[in-house]
Amino acid sequence: QYQLVESGGGLVQPGGSLRLSCAVSGFRLDYYAIGWFRQAPGKEREGISCISGDDGSTLYADSVKGRFTVSGDNAESTVYLQMNSLNAEDTGVYYCAKGPRPCLLLGRTLFDDWGQGTQVTVSS
Repeated sequence: QYQLVESGGGLVQPGGSLRLSCAVSGFRLDYYAIGWFRQAPGKEREGISCISGDDGSTLYADSVKGRFTVSGDNAESTVYLQMNSLNAEDTGVYYCAKGPRPCLLLGRTLFDDWGQGTQVTVSS
């Protein structure tokens, strides 16, 4: 059974940073890609980043490029999302999901197993 569990969300002030974790079990990270998605209130879930587990290649949405960094630790079966320079528009529930490698697209339909999400709120 594939499982993904996100953690690290919380309340942060504008300009601050958070690091999210996605701990996976039931599969090897190097066989798949892990995508990060977020869903703001009243909006559709959008893909923001992806990392291929075999070669570590990455993909970012324009909205987070230069501010967010995705990384993986295959030995720990964990993928991280470092988020810097956060603003109110980054508020939402953040999900990680398993998909095919390499990361070519951030379409949610490509990803078939999802975590339960972690809330990120950027507010003063």
